[in-house]
Amino acid sequence: MSQPSHHPTPATPSDDPVEAVVHYMPVVLPVVGGIMIFLLAMIAVTMA
Repeated sequence: MSQPSHHPTPATPSDDPVEAVVHYMPVVLPVVGGIMIFLLAMIAVTMA
């Protein structure tokens, strides 16, 4: 009988840059959002 072919899983993690950044999103998004709100408020006060 024929044996099913098993593809070995790669031992090294993938080099996908998106997967490297996804782990930092819960920290980066609120920080960048806070900076953007501060900058927009500063622009609004300066123009007023």
